[in-house]
Amino acid sequence: MPIREPQVKVSVIVPTYRRTADLARCLAALDAQKRRADEVIVVARHDDYATLDWLRTREANRPDPRRWLVLLHKPGVVAAYNLGIESATGDVLCFTEDDAAPHPDWIARISRAFRHHPELGGLGGRDIVHQRNGVLEGKKPRVGLVRWYGRTIGNHHIGHGKARKVQVLKGVNMAFRRNAIGSQRFDARLRGTGAQTHCEMAFSLNMQRRGWTLIYDPALLVEHFPDPRNEDDQRLTFNDAAFYNASFNLRLILCEYLTPAGRLAFILYSTLIGDRANPGFVRALSLAFEKGGLALALRKWRVGLRAMRGAWQEAVR
Repeated sequence: MPIREPQVKVSVIVPTYRRTADLARCLAALDAQKRRADEVIVVARHDDYATLDWLRTREANRPDPRRWLVLLHKPGVVAAYNLGIESATGDVLCFTEDDAAPHPDWIARISRAFRHHPELGGLGGRDIVHQRNGVLEGKKPRVGLVRWYGRTIGNHHIGHGKARKVQVLKGVNMAFRRNAIGSQRFDARLRGTGAQTHCEMAFSLNMQRRGWTLIYDPALLVEHFPDPRNEDDQRLTFNDAAFYNASFNLRLILCEYLTPAGRLAFILYSTLIGDRANPGFVRALSLAFEKGGLALALRKWRVGLRAMRGAWQEAVR
């Protein structure tokens, strides 16, 4: 008689805020999973009355004992993630966003990976980004990495090839073993009124530093439909406060993660070179002839300098 493999209990955590149409699509995708989650925890703000009314109406029409709502009294995804961790009872905690729709085999793949690989602390995959009437295309072999001098490589939305070890997972498509999480929580010091950009980077790096393996598998898929955010940190428009918050978060994380030599190199790299999202002075000059031009690039550079100073002060406290 064959021996049945022990199952893992899977919880899915979905933070949401004022996006009921997106949330409907997300929950429909979770309902359509080949292997259903043992519990789906929707984390909503206590004063988001439109979402709360919609959820209560949906629950009245389609009750499901595996799905439940927890109310959040603080703004920001960090608080939502942490409340989800505290509320979940699963052996594996999966995270996605309300504007995403996991593929039907999403939970089955996650459950199988954690069941077969006891060293696995975290698993993430590709988000297929729908934007401007199309899908962001590309193929990149390097995904979710942090160089010794602080250069970060994302590419989670265009990774391809085989599953491989990474250092950073992406919030829209990630899962962690409960035992690997332990007492770790998302960093409440990170700035932002909504998305609190880079919070999953801090969480991933901390878990990796404690010896757990993180894997990125491009076959683990969610459809991602990024909508304009409801807070300052918009995706497609520049806002000084939101840019400062994102830059502060990135710099704080790297100042605490890198070696002393790496921190010094990072300060020089980010101040002089940087990347398109966070340009240093030289890159700012190179962007002079692109849309937005030199003025916007230099504005980002100046805000980045302020963010570096603030992050350094926070890191050395």
